[in-house]
Amino acid sequence: MSENIIWHNPNNEPFRIYGFAWLKELGKYRRLPVKTDALPIPEAVDELANHTSGGQIRFATDSKKIIIKATLAGPADMCHMPATGQCGFDCYIYAGGKPRFAGCAKYEAREVFYECDIFEQPEAVMREIIINFPLYIGVEKAEVGLLADAEIRPPSTIQHGKRCVVYGTSITQGGCASRPGMSYTNILSRRLGIECINLGFSGSGRGEPVMAELVASIPDAGCFILDYEANAGYEQLEQTMPHFLQTIRNKNPFVPIIVVSKTAYAHVNFSDEAFIWQNKCRELQRGFVCQRESAGDDNIYFMDGSKFFGEDFDECTVDGAHPTDLGFIRIADILAPEVANLMGLRHH
Repeated sequence: MSENIIWHNPNNEPFRIYGFAWLKELGKYRRLPVKTDALPIPEAVDELANHTSGGQIRFATDSKKIIIKATLAGPADMCHMPATGQCGFDCYIYAGGKPRFAGCAKYEAREVFYECDIFEQPEAVMREIIINFPLYIGVEKAEVGLLADAEIRPPSTIQHGKRCVVYGTSITQGGCASRPGMSYTNILSRRLGIECINLGFSGSGRGEPVMAELVASIPDAGCFILDYEANAGYEQLEQTMPHFLQTIRNKNPFVPIIVVSKTAYAHVNFSDEAFIWQNKCRELQRGFVCQRESAGDDNIYFMDGSKFFGEDFDECTVDGAHPTDLGFIRIADILAPEVANLMGLRHH
């Protein structure tokens, strides 16, 4: 396989890495700074920050073959999420002006090292490439294999330097997409031609002050999305969200903020109590947004996540909570036009 292949470190030119706000400082694929005594990141969040959700490799090449070689921090081990989503890479290639799915890494799920073809065509045509990192595992090393005679160029498909920064839960992180490109932040990224910073932390999106500071500190933000109700609940939302919103606004006076309430869980069909709590949490968040609007913040918005999946919301998840690819598409269908409008972007 490798005799006509040259292996490239995607951290080097002309490749571009997106989705890791602290990559230059850390030199590794991690979604947050390194925890220190002065930076008391919650332990679970600190571990999950090593998962590479939202990371992308972008470049252009005329190579007729593209191979990904990866060393992972651990094996696939989730009972309700495919290994291709948890630990795999997938590939999109621009065709007709739009990124189209081209292939994914398929490998023995218990392995922590793999080498997989993710694209092959007979014609040597210059193509714009997006390779998405795994959603639920750390990546210790990644290499891109291209034919030895291939030309490589920088990508040209990011519209501008503004980022969409998304903070949330396992759903934000990408559980349980079948492959990385189907998480809603990756769908937003390719539809809108922007960099998305995915700060979803499975079971651990609780709105702590240190997380508010980290989210607010990310440079070049063009929009913030807060989507953490599912991990916080009513009391913790009540305690944390006003401070979280104020922290973002202190550092980003004019950047749009979207507060998103939780998507509908299947059990609300069978539990009046669950339905009541869903409504209560939704209205709490809507109230925080209204308070800020009344105080003069004219760039903050509320979106009702319980409506995102539609009337057949119970058919959009794996386990009643975590979206399938269908669920993620429906989230992106609602969010993309709003983000595009607020960031002044074209929407495919």
